[in-house]
Amino acid sequence: MCSEMDNIMKTRETAEDHSPCGRITFVTAVSRMMCFCSIDVNLCLNLTVLFVCFFSEMALSTTLLSEEQLLCSICLDVFTRPVSTPCGHNFCMTCITTYWSDTPVCQCPLCKETFERKPELKVNTFISELVSQFMSLQITDAHIRSLEQQQANSGSTVLCDICTGTQENAVKSCLECLTSYCNVHLEPHHRAAGLKRHTLVNPLTRLEDRICKEHNRLLILFCKNDKVLLCDICSGSRHMNHNVVTVEQAYKEMKDLLKDTEAKVQHMSQQRQQKVRAMEESLKQRRRETDDVLANSEQDLTALVSEIQKSQMELVKVMEEKQKDAEEEVNSLISDMAREIAELQRTAMKLRELKQTKDQLCFLQKFPNSCSLPQMMDLSTFSLNRHLKIQHVRKFMSSSVSQLQMLVNKMNTEIKRFTDGTGVSEALTLRYMQQYEVNIFLDPDTAHPLLVVSENGKQVRYTMGSGVWEVSSLNPDMFMEHLAVLGQIGFSSRKFYFEVFVGPKTEWCLGVATASLPRRGGLARTPQCGLWVIWFLEDKFETYCSPGVPVHWGKVERVGVFVDYDGGQISFYDVQTTTLIYSFTECSFTEELYPYFNPCDNEYGSNLGPMIIVPVSDVT
Repeated sequence: MCSEMDNIMKTRETAEDHSPCGRITFVTAVSRMMCFCSIDVNLCLNLTVLFVCFFSEMALSTTLLSEEQLLCSICLDVFTRPVSTPCGHNFCMTCITTYWSDTPVCQCPLCKETFERKPELKVNTFISELVSQFMSLQITDAHIRSLEQQQANSGSTVLCDICTGTQENAVKSCLECLTSYCNVHLEPHHRAAGLKRHTLVNPLTRLEDRICKEHNRLLILFCKNDKVLLCDICSGSRHMNHNVVTVEQAYKEMKDLLKDTEAKVQHMSQQRQQKVRAMEESLKQRRRETDDVLANSEQDLTALVSEIQKSQMELVKVMEEKQKDAEEEVNSLISDMAREIAELQRTAMKLRELKQTKDQLCFLQKFPNSCSLPQMMDLSTFSLNRHLKIQHVRKFMSSSVSQLQMLVNKMNTEIKRFTDGTGVSEALTLRYMQQYEVNIFLDPDTAHPLLVVSENGKQVRYTMGSGVWEVSSLNPDMFMEHLAVLGQIGFSSRKFYFEVFVGPKTEWCLGVATASLPRRGGLARTPQCGLWVIWFLEDKFETYCSPGVPVHWGKVERVGVFVDYDGGQISFYDVQTTTLIYSFTECSFTEELYPYFNPCDNEYGSNLGPMIIVPVSDVT
């Protein structure tokens, strides 16, 4: 028996010395000797133990086991939950399952052997163990390099966990013991047979975080479903049907994902920085506008008060002068009348004396001279209308003061609304936008054949025609798909505003469009289609590029459209309630924008009324 064992060991040495796969050759030799030699049962058991120990040693050796031997032929990566087919080939569980689900015939990807029924696959624990040991060594090396680099950068060292006095620097860490050792305390791992099989690595910190607490094995896998680290035993038990990858692959994927997330964060940060700069600039602009408003208001109000004071002084001066003139005129008339009264009284005395004369001859001689009246003023030319003039001035001043008081009250009300913030913001915003009003005329050359544009270019309505026309005879600028018409003038800069009366219409579209907007065929409903409009349907508003997504509810009769070309903004307002309907913001305009009108058809009924361009000051 001893000679047979010697032959076996010699075969082992020969195989290991002369073959790159010496251990496999040794296994073959053992198998042959067990078949052809007369060996008793005990010897077979001993040989089996020797084979198992030897093969386990082989699994831990990186010099005889290369990564190529552990690659799946489908994914070309190291086996993850390896399984064996009935024909003897090995694949990842996920790879072979996916392969069979995509093919009508269940066959081996390598030898093409066909199976009548889909084999029931189970993880090959032997190959899984080999992969686990191999990956443990590979990942451990990567961890060691990474941690060594980190420790080198930080200048930190790992101390021996066994030293009781002054702790020496550790030279190795044991993944099974979860302990770091100095040279003295590491000696048993070089001497004791049981400790020799432990995995020693360069000193590591926090070893317990790298070991599965349940199975006391190295964490070498990552479950993408549950987002947890796994050992090989965890992978084959509770995570059988999960997407499990190696730590290295998960690290690479997460690193790529982190790079994308970092780019998004950077982009979001830049957006917010731009917003902050825009808000700061807006605040500065508001400060300038506030200063201008205060300066102008103070100047205007001071000038108004000064004018009122001047008017008051002028009124006092004029009234005093008129009163003085009236008094002088009346006093002069009174003096004249006093003289006339005295003259009349003398004449009256003469007449009484004449009346008492009894001598007829004497009476007749005195009568012609006595009966003649003295020269007097014509009282019919004297008028008291100066009093009426004063009454007129009084009424006029009262009316003027009342109007001024109303304006002052209105001004105070606006100031109070601004102080309280009760709906004044949007009202002031709308008033600000209305100052950029432009005079819009519709271009009939762009109108759909079923639309009628008024002669003054201010109205457009839908007509229920036959819908039959000769396309070749129509204007090439005419809309054929959309019931639309454009304004005559386009805008490539600045701000502009216009208002449209829609009345009781049940459907309509309004906004602006680019000059290159297609006039024939359909139009993609995307933000890049070149059309920025709101679409009203019965009781709700949508945008053309986002159908089915309401942005506002309710009806309006009069719509204000404001476009800030340089600022990339388009806003729609309910003019009557000074309420914002919707705003397109952060738009990028590269060509001229034209006002866009679409009165729509009569699908919802009561929709044959026109869309009317109205001036800001007009009340329809």
